[in-house]
Amino acid sequence: MAKKILMIGWHPSVVDYDKYPGLTPEKLEGALRADERNLNEQGYDAEIGFLHDGESATDRLAERLQSERFDVILIGAGVRKDDAHFLVFERLVNIVHQHAPDARIAFNTGPTDSEAAIRRWA
Repeated sequence: MAKKILMIGWHPSVVDYDKYPGLTPEKLEGALRADERNLNEQGYDAEIGFLHDGESATDRLAERLQSERFDVILIGAGVRKDDAHFLVFERLVNIVHQHAPDARIAFNTGPTDSEAAIRRWA
């Protein structure tokens, strides 16, 4: 049975692109979808869980984790590495810990290396 993967990150429409020169919503979504497609081609059952705002992020993730089991949950670098989202990141980690205690937690360094992060833990 394929390992079930959830990749959490900001929806491309809500990212502050001033922080990432040269990145656009189209490039970001393309890179994320390529990672998702690549993981699925490698035999994983991977999907992206887009976050739309910090206020609803934890509730939406908790609902998702209560209704579905995942083997690995990746929290993307856009959430983890941006100091403006530190508290969202902290809350997400705790939601994963609470609602998916058996899942491995992985972190990528950007929108193109999710496979490497997943392979470390799947």
